[in-house]
Order: sequence, then C-alpha cells, then structure tokens
Amino acid sequence: MKTPVQLGRVGLLALASGLFLAGCGQNKDPENAQQGSQERPPHSVEVVELARQDVDIERSYPSLLRSDDEVKLVARVAGTLQQRHFEAGQMVEKGELLYSIEPDVYQAIVNQREADLESARAQLFRAQRDADRFERLLGQNSVSRQDYDKALADARVAQASVAQAEASLASARIDLDYAKVKAPVSGMISLSQINVGNFVSTGTELATITPLDPLEVRFQLPQSHAFELRRQLKGQDIESITTRLQVPGSSGDETGSLNGNLDFLGSRVDQATSTVQANATFPNPDASVLPGQFVRIRIEGLKRYGVLAVPEIAVGQGLMGPQIFVLDENNVARARPVDLGEVAGPWQILQGGVEPGERVVVGDLAGVQPGTTIEPQPFKGDADSLVEDAEASKEEARHRDMEKVTEAEPGTATESAEDASS
Repeated sequence: MKTPVQLGRVGLLALASGLFLAGCGQNKDPENAQQGSQERPPHSVEVVELARQDVDIERSYPSLLRSDDEVKLVARVAGTLQQRHFEAGQMVEKGELLYSIEPDVYQAIVNQREADLESARAQLFRAQRDADRFERLLGQNSVSRQDYDKALADARVAQASVAQAEASLASARIDLDYAKVKAPVSGMISLSQINVGNFVSTGTELATITPLDPLEVRFQLPQSHAFELRRQLKGQDIESITTRLQVPGSSGDETGSLNGNLDFLGSRVDQATSTVQANATFPNPDASVLPGQFVRIRIEGLKRYGVLAVPEIAVGQGLMGPQIFVLDENNVARARPVDLGEVAGPWQILQGGVEPGERVVVGDLAGVQPGTTIEPQPFKGDADSLVEDAEASKEEARHRDMEKVTEAEPGTATESAEDASS
C-alpha cells in the first residue's frame, strides 16, 4: 500500500506528462496550419495592369417639364360661337380649323367692303378723267386756273377714298379670318372653355394648345459641369452631345424615357444659383411624356481623359479607408489605400495611391485578403459584366447556403429529439 507522499509524486508525474504532451500538440498545430495554408490553391480572379484611359461619364439633372411654345387660344372677334371642329385631348396640326364664330356675318362685311372699294375706284376714275380734261382745257385757256385746281383736288380725294376702302376691306378680311379660329401651332388641345352657342367677345379664352413633339426641356447645370462640357466640345457642334430623358418611377419602361440632343448651353452663370442654363430637345411622337412631369435629364457622351480607373467592384474598405489589392512579383495580394475620384458608371476613378503599370485585382474581392496568393485571370475590359458576374456568384452562394440549412434542419431536429430522450 502506497503512502500519501507516494501518491502525490505519482500525481505530479502524471500532470507533468499531460502538460508535455499538450505542449507538443501546440507546437505541432502551427506547423500543420502553415502547411495547410501553403497547400491552399491560388485564388483565381481577374487582374489588370493599370494604364491611363478615357472613361465615359454620365451626368443627370432634375427638371420640371414645361412647354415654352404653349399657346392659349383667345377670340379675336365678337360673336356667337357657332361650331367646334375638334375633340378635347386630340392632336391638332398647325393651320387646322378649330372654331367658327359667325363667319357668315363677317363674310357679308367683306362683301360690303369690296363693293365700297369698287365704288371708290369708279369715283377715282371719273375724277381723274375730269382732271385730265381740265388740264387740256387750261392749256387752251378755255377754263380758269381755279376750275383746274378743283378738278385736281377732287381726283386726289377720290384716290384717298380708294385707299381708305382698300384698308377697310383688308380689316374686314382679317376679321373674317379671325372668325375661323385656326391652330397657330401643332400640339395637343385642351378642353374647350366655351360651349357652342355662347357669345364670345374679343379676348375670351377658348382653349389651350400644348406642343408635345418635339419636346423642349430646360434644366440647370452646375457651373463646374458647364465649364467641363465647354472644354470637351472644343468647337464641336453642341448637338453631338446626346441626352436621355427619364421619368422617375418608370425605370425599364420605354414609354417613360426619350432620347434627344443638347441644343443650347448658356453663356453666363446665374449668380443666385451658380448654375448655367441648358436646353435639350426630345422627339415625342407618341406623347408619352407630358409637361408638368418631374424628370431627370441625363447627358451622355462626356468623358474623362487619361485617368486611372478600376471597376467599382474592385474597391474595398480597409482600416485606412478605401483600398484595392495590388499584386507583387509573387502574385501575392497586398492591400493599398487609394484616393477616390468620381464614379463613372461601373468605373471608379482613382486620384492617388497607385501608379500606371501596377497589377490590380479587379474581380470580385470575396475570398481575397492581404497575403492571398492570386492566380491572375485576364480582364476583358467589360466592367458591367464583371459586376453582373459577381452578383450572380453571390446569388448562387446564397442559394447554396439556404439549401444546406434546409437539408440540415431534419437531421438537427432528429438529433435534438434523441438527446432529449437520452
């Protein structure tokens, strides 16, 4: 039988043996971890060698649509509104007859003025003939000078009467033309403000015509954007800049967008808003966009020249702020803080932190960490496709995770039941 002292020594020896074995296990684990990391295959991802390039940029600006060519029809003559020749809301063409305001009455006035003109011309003919005869008789000393002067004055009065009759006829014809109210512009006509049979006076509002095709849109550019646009044009025609009108809430709806051209860029800055006025024209044959709507005007065709840019997906967030991964000579990813410029569609312009010629990871950063060995894959230059592929990969990963959870749920429930029974 062992004494308590002997039992204590045996316990100490057992404890020391356990600690030694545990220490050996701890020393062995880092080696295995390092060996496992070395055996891990390189991460395959798109890589590009940075070079300066021209990048397309897009600008968009809010605007409230209005039709500067909108016309309010008003009566130019007084009379009874006899007939309306249109339906409210229809498209009317310039010169199309819209209303008739007692045209027969004004036609009768024209006929009377024409008769007055013929009478005045007859009187002028007779007075001119008398003046010519008195002039011959005066040369023969057969009439007095006073009689000749009177005949000459009568001829001039008759000539003035003809001019007056011609003016009255012209005025009557204008009134007759106003009695037939025609569309001064092409566009969509509103509801009629006056019903047929009512008496209208000069200045009475009848309806409104709103031109819709083409549609002219005014909007404001920040002065810095306007200066950049002028520098890019460099003598080119301003209509070379294409624009797109988009109605908010109609994304993907062709009826909610129009393509057009920029046709005016102001030459002065508004001191109150520090903006420059611009105007764009959009064909709108189907009247899919109407005045009064809030829209966004997107200017296309703008560029940034000679910049360093990477797909936006290639920029991550590190402890020092935005960062990208640059490959060293061994294809190992190294985090590099960068200064970001503006976003140009799917591209992110870099203002600092990298130099041309460096190799940058531009694909999906999932699984890429500092020190990760990279298997470089060529980048075809299509940043949009790169983003779409990354989103598709994330969606597939989410589906796989959900399937794993769904498959694990029955087994987990069975194990929980067995544990509860035991």
